[in-house]
Amino acid sequence: MRTWIKNPLAVWTGDNTIADGGIVVTDAKITELLASGESPTDGVDEEFDASNLAIVPGLINCHHHFYQTLTRAFPSALNKELFPWLLELYPIWAGLDEDSIVSSTELALAELMLSGCTTASDHHYLFTDQIATAIDIQVSVAKRLGTRVVLTRGSMSLGESAGGLPPDNVVQESDTILTESERLISAYHENDDNAYLQIALAPCSPFSVSPELMRDSAHLARQHSVLLHTHLGETKDENDFCLSQFGKRPLDYLADLDWLADDVWLAHGIHFDDEEISRLGTAGIGISHCPSSNMLLASGICRAKELELAGANIGLGADGSASNDCSNIMQEVRQAFLLQRVRYGAQLISHEDALRWGTVGGANVLKRPDLGRIAPGQCADLALFDLEELRFSGNGDPIAALVLCGAHRVRHLMIGGAWRVTNHEIPGVDLGQLRRRHQQLATKLAER
Repeated sequence: MRTWIKNPLAVWTGDNTIADGGIVVTDAKITELLASGESPTDGVDEEFDASNLAIVPGLINCHHHFYQTLTRAFPSALNKELFPWLLELYPIWAGLDEDSIVSSTELALAELMLSGCTTASDHHYLFTDQIATAIDIQVSVAKRLGTRVVLTRGSMSLGESAGGLPPDNVVQESDTILTESERLISAYHENDDNAYLQIALAPCSPFSVSPELMRDSAHLARQHSVLLHTHLGETKDENDFCLSQFGKRPLDYLADLDWLADDVWLAHGIHFDDEEISRLGTAGIGISHCPSSNMLLASGICRAKELELAGANIGLGADGSASNDCSNIMQEVRQAFLLQRVRYGAQLISHEDALRWGTVGGANVLKRPDLGRIAPGQCADLALFDLEELRFSGNGDPIAALVLCGAHRVRHLMIGGAWRVTNHEIPGVDLGQLRRRHQQLATKLAER
């Protein structure tokens, strides 16, 4: 199948390549970029009129917690920073069941896809007897929707009785965690080009996982050539915890456990000093900048520009829908743009920097060179936005307008050459029914 996405209003390719005449997609790959007035070198099966559409590479979400869509704007967790926020929500999340995992995963992925996201990483770290197969459920939902995912087998092993933050009823034994991690890698992880489903290992945080599990997870991940992920550098409380429990700052703790390497990406990455930023860059670490969550929880501002200049890869994450209350990655592009301008000024941060972090940067973080750009040979993952809302009227630059004016919903979304959103809808998904079922389950969870 050859499709010519013809004469777009504007295209941002990720590397300043011209594609004013459109993009040719053959099966799952981009095969040609055309200048204005050019036609495809060979015949096409379909011409798709994009004359009123601005096109960017499919957005990449490097850090999320799908299940947290069930506890948005949760009354007892409002107006709290991370540690007290978590302590309010852990007992609620302990009541998750299989139905709630199905619904929260479907709603989060649908919301992300409608925002222009074609690849989403989820960090699911809370397991009970009721949701022992949470990752398997997520696999099934992602396959049904046709989106790319990096599902991380998260873990918590350090309960309150052992000096950790989470209550004991939401942690697992290390042997169980490692056995399940290996099973999921063997069952689902795809290594090939154009992969739709990958597994990574993701011990949750220094305050919820033992050092032994951190080290063993790293060994297992490298044995199977999968990536490693964790929360780090998110809050000053985390710094204090590591100094108290381990006698060292979080990055030194990480380094001692063989985690300071280029197969690792970190969520948040806020509270690093100059020397630590240099070390992170030298190691080629990935950082998922989560601007909305960091602002809502008052955690701080990631030093994204300095990390990037030091050699770290910077991507964007929506983070938990209970610490953001939204699963919209295009919104995170705008939030990153604005927040990083606050830190570095208007001359050093452009809308293209934010788009790069949301596309090319995310692909680099997840070690996916086949994603994040519009170029021949790349996966045909494309987000197509119209500018027909009042918010865009009067704009002089359609690509800049997507960021500055606050685009938040795609008209069309292509993943691997297939249309997964058409005219603001996801074929085969009744969004109204999904919302009603999800709200019912959220209400039930809150009333436990």
